[in-house]
Amino acid sequence: MTNIKNSCAILQNVSMITPFIYVITIGFNNYPTGFYLFSQTLKFAWRKTVMVGIRSYGAYIPRYRLNRIKIFEAMGWLNSATIGLAKGEKAVANADEDSITMAVAAGINCMGNIDRKKLDGVYFGSTSMPFQERQNAGIIATALGMKEDVRSIDFSGSLRSGTSALLAAIDAVGSGGSKNMLACAADCRLGKMGSPQEMIFGDAGASFMVSDEDVIAEFKGSYTLTCDFGDHVRGRYSKFDRQWEDRWIRDMGYGKMIPKAINGLLEKYKIKIDDFSQIVYSCHYGAERKKINKTLGIAPEKVQDILMNEIGEMGSAQSLVMLASALDSASPGDKILVISYGSGCDALYFEVTDKINDLKNIKGVAANLADKAELSHYAKYLAWRQIIPIDTGIRGEEELPSRWSFIWRSNRAALSFCGSRCTKCKTPQFPPQRVCVKPSCGAIDEMEEYNFSDKIAKIGSFTGDNLAASMNPPQIYGNLFIEGGGKIMMNFTDCDLDSIKVGMPLRFTFRIKHIDERRDIVRYFWKAVPIKEEN
Repeated sequence: MTNIKNSCAILQNVSMITPFIYVITIGFNNYPTGFYLFSQTLKFAWRKTVMVGIRSYGAYIPRYRLNRIKIFEAMGWLNSATIGLAKGEKAVANADEDSITMAVAAGINCMGNIDRKKLDGVYFGSTSMPFQERQNAGIIATALGMKEDVRSIDFSGSLRSGTSALLAAIDAVGSGGSKNMLACAADCRLGKMGSPQEMIFGDAGASFMVSDEDVIAEFKGSYTLTCDFGDHVRGRYSKFDRQWEDRWIRDMGYGKMIPKAINGLLEKYKIKIDDFSQIVYSCHYGAERKKINKTLGIAPEKVQDILMNEIGEMGSAQSLVMLASALDSASPGDKILVISYGSGCDALYFEVTDKINDLKNIKGVAANLADKAELSHYAKYLAWRQIIPIDTGIRGEEELPSRWSFIWRSNRAALSFCGSRCTKCKTPQFPPQRVCVKPSCGAIDEMEEYNFSDKIAKIGSFTGDNLAASMNPPQIYGNLFIEGGGKIMMNFTDCDLDSIKVGMPLRFTFRIKHIDERRDIVRYFWKAVPIKEEN
């Protein structure tokens, strides 16, 4: 076997024609060895000739935005120095959102009309995953309606877990082991009340489909630094981020590692910084960004906006949301450099192709930024993030245990929003039925799976319930008529009573249904969101 491996190493240092001749020659003398070498050579040749990169992308930014001056008005008495950070607004996840729901939303915005059954796996990067022992990526895969025989992995522990997931997806497709992979990242990090982190952090997610077909941005290479640099640390039992001294983070972290990673990639691929049309890297220290640009000779107009005044520091999703923003305005031939900072740095190099002009039905950063509403109260933000306890009434105190056997039986219905459709009369039904509900049909066991999550619905009737337990009262719900057939009573979210009316179109979104605080379990289902009318 040692000789075989040595022979494979030789094959990678000669021309593409010579190995085939060499392998065929060995094959006549030793069939097993020749067959092994031939398969390895084909694999090597495939990797050298097939383009691998981003096929589609999507972003998700929560609808609600909190003006930072409201934070200072409430907490400035504790730390007056935060006035320097009280600019713009931060994106705030709703009470029924977390990193999983944001990743699912970004995945939906990424896939557009692409069949999700074509995905071979999903990789999820986050530092704020709801579960430590229940695969978060597995929940995302099920919610997106992916097939069962897919690979799913959680990436965590670092703010560059998003690019780690993306690089792993690229490696999976580049090796020939997978055809289409989805890499998602989302974070919902918390800073203590009155801290700089509370001002800086924002919630968001991004998703990229990696493929060897219809590539809009070809992956050209990467360079990685891994360093145990403890600038931001959060232990197993900690709710809030803890950081070391700002100057040390700025000078030794961003100021040293980002230039080192960029120079490492430039040297590795023998290219120049001027070759790039757009450069993506995150550093919320404005003066340090200018210093890095000057040190590396980066033209300021090429540096992608970090979106601090619109969203905030997005954790593991930061560099990927910025990459999505860069792709929103990219043209064929553009070279994009992406740097992800956290416990070292990832540097990724992409080149945009002509296929980007054919990309349709996705929702990038620009569209998300335009879809927003003001969060009027700082206290509501604290309640949504469970930083302060609130009284939800007697109804809110009831906590039924999660029945995992039932959850498994209804898995596709609850997480994927899959019902059934009669193959005889084509009537959609939810939840899934054995007997067709149409009176004139009544067929038994003639059902096929039918997904409702991508359908549009219209409001038949609705109400605002002030007695129901809600983190954003009143609890709004109503009867919906779903396009293609089907009716359902469902909770509404991301809206208020004054903004909805009968007949209004809605789409479905994956959200938190209930949080069992006693057992530390989050349960999910789908809710309805009004579709913003185009001007």
